[in-house]
Amino acid sequence: MSELWDRLILAPSVATADGDGYGLIENGAIGIHNGLISFVGAQSALPGQPQLLAREVEELADGLLTPALIDAHTHLVFAGRRADEFERRLAGESYAQIAASGGGIRASVAATRQASAEELLRISLPRARALAADGVATLEIKSGYGLDLETETKQLRCARQIGKITGQRVCTTFLGAHAVPAEFKGRPDDYLEMLRTQVLPTLAEQGLVDAIDAYCEHLAFSTEQLRPLFQAAVNLGIPVKLHADQLSDCGGAALAAEFSGLSADHIEYTGASGIEAMANAGTVAMILPGAYVVLGETTRPPIAALRKAGVDMAVATDLNPGSSPLLSVRAAMHLACAVFGMTPTESFLGTTKNAARALGLQEQTGSLCVGMSADLAWWALDHPVELSYWLGGPPAKAVWCRGIRLKLS
Repeated sequence: MSELWDRLILAPSVATADGDGYGLIENGAIGIHNGLISFVGAQSALPGQPQLLAREVEELADGLLTPALIDAHTHLVFAGRRADEFERRLAGESYAQIAASGGGIRASVAATRQASAEELLRISLPRARALAADGVATLEIKSGYGLDLETETKQLRCARQIGKITGQRVCTTFLGAHAVPAEFKGRPDDYLEMLRTQVLPTLAEQGLVDAIDAYCEHLAFSTEQLRPLFQAAVNLGIPVKLHADQLSDCGGAALAAEFSGLSADHIEYTGASGIEAMANAGTVAMILPGAYVVLGETTRPPIAALRKAGVDMAVATDLNPGSSPLLSVRAAMHLACAVFGMTPTESFLGTTKNAARALGLQEQTGSLCVGMSADLAWWALDHPVELSYWLGGPPAKAVWCRGIRLKLS
């Protein structure tokens, strides 16, 4: 060693997520220097006495150390409340009926447009902090509750500010093509053209867009309508994601793959051709059980077919005010296993290694390897299977992002 590490963490058990399984190391050690992992392995493999290797040595008396979790699909920044829609659905109304009556996405758009930047930050920040307590150091936050330049900008800036305040790594996704706003009623193509020629270039110039997303569904936009917007994004160097095939197979997964998309999300109705396209493109399947459960859906995503085709699967909360009021990635992991038939190992990789791929961050985070960001979570658990086994339970004991311990309360 040429210089001391900043910190050395010793743990009874470490799960690295490096490979196709948990990557378990008993009596493990993680060395950290300049926010990056400088050593990972068994304590017996350390190149010297711990006290001589690092400026600070922290020995965890118990528990499990894993990569910090990643929530790679959220709509966390919004104003207003839509709990009444949950009650209405239980009484028999469908998602489409509620949307047609002025609820759904448009209700959140109205409330988010009215909220000041300060108010939007105040009400959104606790959601990010709840995810941090659940072990999340990296999260994606989408816009899409503005549907105009002013409010979309307000949402994305709020997301950036959340990352600065909490210390979490926040990826921002522009979801202007979430719905057609009232002022463009009956003119969806005009709205998309406005997004393509005015809103997207402006937000990209301001450095607020890490990726672009859209809602491809009969309630929103078709593949043909979205293709020019995605081409414009690719021309600007912005990667593509897509809400795809959630309520019907409308070719969304194949569209995402056509543009080498980072992920196709939901995909309950994706058929064989869409799966093949995703496999060929390396597009991650984003599994979102929260919306499936809350909306009372009955068609499950094709987990077995995705597995057979070798499509990597990620798991996320889809945290939003209408269809997935889910504030726990661990709960999403449990539901992905119990409801969709994913294995605990798949759900673990789906919130670490594969979630990083779904954000284009696989070279930075998602697994514990030398050179990767020191994003860690410490749990009062004996084995990583317990992350998807327990439905609820105590929060993470500690979370680090870039080697810095986050404040969890």
